[in-house]
Amino acid sequence: MPFRDAGRHFEDILKSIGYIDEFVGELSFEMYEADRKTRSAVERELQIITEAAVRLGDDAAAICPGVDWKGFRGMGNILRHAYHRVDGRIVWDTVQKELPLMRVAVARALEVMRSA
Repeated sequence: MPFRDAGRHFEDILKSIGYIDEFVGELSFEMYEADRKTRSAVERELQIITEAAVRLGDDAAAICPGVDWKGFRGMGNILRHAYHRVDGRIVWDTVQKELPLMRVAVARALEVMRSA
C-alpha cells in the first residue's frame, strides 16, 4: 500500500532529479569521482528516487511505463544496505542515461494524472 498518492511520489522523483542535475552540472566522471560531497549528495537523492519507486510498488509500471522500476528499487537496496559496494560508474551512468528518460516518463505520467 503506498504511503502517499502516486502523484506526490512522482513529484518527489522529479525534484530529486532536478537536484542531481544541479549537483552534477558540467562535471566529468573523473571530477564527480573526486568530489565526495557531490557523490554523497547524488547518492542521497537517488535514495529518495528509489524509495519513491518502492512506495509506488507495482503501480509504477502501469502508471508510468518505460522506466526500469525494478532496477531502481534494486539500486536503492544497494545504496541503503550495501553502501560499501556502491559503484561510482554505475551511479554516474544512471545519472547520465537513466534519469533523463525517467524525467520525461514521470513528467508525462503526471500530466496524464492531472488531466484525468
